[in-house]
Amino acid sequence: MIDLKAAGEGLDGYHLLTAQLESLLADERDFIANAAQFSAFLYTQLDDLNWAGFYLNRNEELVLGPFQGQIACVRIPFGKGVCGTAAQNRETQRVLDVHEFPGHIACDSASNSELVVPLVKEGRLIGVLDLDSPSLARFSEADQAGIEALVAIFLKATDC
Repeated sequence: MIDLKAAGEGLDGYHLLTAQLESLLADERDFIANAAQFSAFLYTQLDDLNWAGFYLNRNEELVLGPFQGQIACVRIPFGKGVCGTAAQNRETQRVLDVHEFPGHIACDSASNSELVVPLVKEGRLIGVLDLDSPSLARFSEADQAGIEALVAIFLKATDC
């Protein structure tokens, strides 16, 4: 497991994760297989997460996809909660305290901070990658940039 906080919260730790993810996804193009691998990869390689996974765009609603962690909400409307907001706006949502986010959906009451990155390929919203942490303010700007870079690798390596 990479402790990015110990690595100075810079992109150095993400540089290693980038190389590892490229290798992990190199010989597979299937979306479900790669999404399952990617969520397991993040869950095991990043410290202080309690959930890592995907919600997929199904007719302007997010539906649970491959993930690691506790049982999760199955459907999230666009515009609702952190994931729905990221999907509707197509912008990453980095929330330091989910309890202060208007309309937060508490799938796991142990989650206190969240990072949600929209998956956009060729102008089409595929879904979102959702990372939750039991710690407040777990995700820094460097984490956001690093995860967005990893999402770009996932999208490039995957048929969507």
